[in-house]
Amino acid sequence: MGLFSRKPKLPPADRPPLRADERVLAWAAVGNGEGDGVVVASNLGLWLPGRGERIGWHDVLKAVWSGRELTVTPADRVAERDGYLVVADCPAETYLLLDPGELPHQVRARVTRSVAYTAHHPVPGGAGRIVARRVPGADGLTWTVRYDPGTPTDDEAVTAETDRLVAAARAATAPADL
Repeated sequence: MGLFSRKPKLPPADRPPLRADERVLAWAAVGNGEGDGVVVASNLGLWLPGRGERIGWHDVLKAVWSGRELTVTPADRVAERDGYLVVADCPAETYLLLDPGELPHQVRARVTRSVAYTAHHPVPGGAGRIVARRVPGADGLTWTVRYDPGTPTDDEAVTAETDRLVAAARAATAPADL
């Protein structure tokens, strides 16, 4: 491969059902490339083999690149509260990428860019991470809380403290009046 050679185009058979405003940024064949599918990063999210839908960048809780394997942990929406969502980890999905190209870089950059605010706070009986994310096509920030394992998420005191923490974070990140 020369200095200016490019990765081949994504084969039409592997192309996910992209929206009109969606474009492929990077892709990589999974496993040995013999029909194991492809991982596709678009400007709107991540298409994983075996899923018929895109995972938005704001719904990727964690993405780890080992040098050979990409492990993605999507968010599971557990509850909707006033002004924020409570999320938990879906099972992590791991893909062996023998020729990853730009895919790991794009995944890291897009997930990182979606995070506008993140802070870990103690709550009664545990702790949680409050995160504000940018969602393509949505104005403002989308707020989520992911509780640490063992935190009593349905406890009234936990909910009250979480509501207070999210409100304080929203106020601290709101643009000042011009």
